[in-house]
Amino acid sequence: MPIRVDMSLEWQLREVRKSISDEGVDAAVSAVVAHMHGGRGRRRRGGKEMVRLLSAAREVAARADEWAVARQLHDSIEYAEGRILRPEFEERYRLFQDGARDETSREFLANTVWATHRWMVSAAQKYLADHPDAAATDLVDHFRAQGEDSRFLRAPEDRPGRYVIPRGMAETALWLERVLRGNRIDIEDPAQAAREIVTSPEALALLAADDKGRLLLRAAELRQRSADVAALRRVVEDPGASEHDLQKAVQGQPWIFGGRYVGEAAQRRLVPGDEVDIPLLRADGSLHIVELKRAMSLRKPLVKRYRNAWVPTAEVHDAVGQAVNYLVGLDENRERIREEFGIETRRAGAIVLIGHPWLQPDVPEVEISEALRTFNTHVARVEVLTYKELLDNAERSLAG
Repeated sequence: MPIRVDMSLEWQLREVRKSISDEGVDAAVSAVVAHMHGGRGRRRRGGKEMVRLLSAAREVAARADEWAVARQLHDSIEYAEGRILRPEFEERYRLFQDGARDETSREFLANTVWATHRWMVSAAQKYLADHPDAAATDLVDHFRAQGEDSRFLRAPEDRPGRYVIPRGMAETALWLERVLRGNRIDIEDPAQAAREIVTSPEALALLAADDKGRLLLRAAELRQRSADVAALRRVVEDPGASEHDLQKAVQGQPWIFGGRYVGEAAQRRLVPGDEVDIPLLRADGSLHIVELKRAMSLRKPLVKRYRNAWVPTAEVHDAVGQAVNYLVGLDENRERIREEFGIETRRAGAIVLIGHPWLQPDVPEVEISEALRTFNTHVARVEVLTYKELLDNAERSLAG
């Protein structure tokens, strides 16, 4: 927090010196004032050194039994460090207007309190008329929310002299701040960025044309993707989830498989007799298919021990064989698929999603992953992944 040094503090120290009787205390306070005047030009100098000198003067005053001075120097420190606000500080010491009480401030405060209570009564009457069954707690919650929203007060261009408190704006701003901060977007002050976005009448309608707006769109997308991954993980870890359940959870989320894919093909039956689970499309229009098998409901293990090494079981080999058959059919019907659907299937690839490491708690997860990676290096055009590895990769991409 920046240290405050201004005319009010200087004048307060002048008043303090008038009541000092001990020479040592006066010398300590004089050292503070000398430091303040030691800035370049006519600028006052503050900083941590000024606070240190004030603390030293307060200690000297306490040792000299000048407790009134010590208390006043304590206020000096509180003001310099921002814990006492300027109006209160100036009023407490009557620094201006020849020591007379500031009636302007009193009247302003009185009128503000009066107007606030008048508004609250009117707002309460309207709320209760609209919500006749509302309890007292509902009314309190209503005013609490309006109090938060009042920080985003707007002055409509077409209604001079009128102001509007936008409902729900504080909650929106808080959500934006959490999204901007939580998804690690490179922005210096997420709270300020959120406030600027929600308080601009044009921003919410023109996000794509604004730098912060594009960040917001990206943040909202990341937030949705994070929720989608969490939802998919719940399905994956459900022992009763079928292949159909998994397909419903994965569909419409091509980004989960990596940045190479821009969408899904509308047509899943590209070859007579075959229907792929998820047809992914790359930016150049080429195809990559996903073959889904069960996750936690898979009835057989993923790997087995063979000659001092872990190797994929028949379940994995059978799934890969099914994917290869799809790829053969795509190769054989390449020309027709390209003409009818505009999809390039030449040298299309496949991903087989199968199982979960939790199915074999006696086998370290790293061993299962290593066995599948080794297997993948020897299989052309097909990659085998567990659902957990897919989801872990997706979460890393969101956090990166």
